[in-house]
Amino acid sequence: MTHIGIDARLTAYRPGGISTYTRRLIEALSQTDHDNRYTILQSRKATSAITARLPERHLWTPPHHRWERVALSIEISRFKLDVFHSTDFIPARWGARRQVITVHDLAFLLLPEHKDRAASRYYNDQIAWAVARADHILSVSEATRDDLMRLLDVPAHKITVQPHGVEPRFFDAAEDVAVDGLPPVYLLYVGTLEPRKNIDTLLSAYQRLTAPPPLVLAGRIGWLFDATLHRIKALQADGHAIIHRDDITDAQLPALYRGAAALLLPSHYEGFGLTALEGMACGVPVIAGDTSSLPEVVGDGGLLLPPDDVSDWVDGIRQALDDSGWRAAVIERGLRRARQFTWANSAQIARSVYENIS
Repeated sequence: MTHIGIDARLTAYRPGGISTYTRRLIEALSQTDHDNRYTILQSRKATSAITARLPERHLWTPPHHRWERVALSIEISRFKLDVFHSTDFIPARWGARRQVITVHDLAFLLLPEHKDRAASRYYNDQIAWAVARADHILSVSEATRDDLMRLLDVPAHKITVQPHGVEPRFFDAAEDVAVDGLPPVYLLYVGTLEPRKNIDTLLSAYQRLTAPPPLVLAGRIGWLFDATLHRIKALQADGHAIIHRDDITDAQLPALYRGAAALLLPSHYEGFGLTALEGMACGVPVIAGDTSSLPEVVGDGGLLLPPDDVSDWVDGIRQALDDSGWRAAVIERGLRRARQFTWANSAQIARSVYENIS
């Protein structure tokens, strides 16, 4: 029996892709792995357990603290772990026999202009040490694996690709929790509002459409978004129906997706692209950028376009709105594609890594 500690501290600090990955992985492992021993390492600020099936211990060390490597090492040493899994890629200096990290993306290396200075400095100072220190690396996509090998010279044998999954609730409208205040028909973007998400192309395409339904931008405002936010406000003042919603709960996400005429994701870079997968599972036509990990997630289940080609995005959105035959075909392919991604499979990949290196 292998004793595995999973770092879940970030889930108490902010929502988003890494927190979702951590929660879903823990839940899936709790349901599928009854042979190994798990300890979930939560922040002392956590107000609820991720799952009642696995024991949790609370740590004082906050994520992204400058003394995190040492302080975390001291705290986890008492648990006598065979494997410590850092789901936010920064391992401890010591404290477990083996260390596994998950690398979600390398946007801070590839697109440094899209990060603020403090964030870039923090990640850049950590990543080379982290991949060298780790005994094994889980990469959430083949694109991120290739970036690790190309940018950081990580050998292929040290990396295992571990795609995300999609929860069953996204396929089942009977479980939907309604979202108030939405128009009956709308175009949708879901995700943090920040430069690499390329909202400007989406706005430019939207401006060219004739009498389009409202555009809903669902997500919190991230860094370096002031100029685009100013543009959004100017377009709203000019009569364009652009709605920003930062109050959508996790429980409401399936209903939000399912009510959309199309999900639009013109990102320059995604480590995985979970929103595209969730949209396909909800039976929504997905139009996404043809870069980074998005092609391997969307496949033939959506429409892939160059992120900066505004004319292509105009044509793609028109097709999603006006071509019922295309809509039906892409929805069917998207649902079939989405069913290939499960958290149970993601958990099995992680479990195999834990057992093989311990």
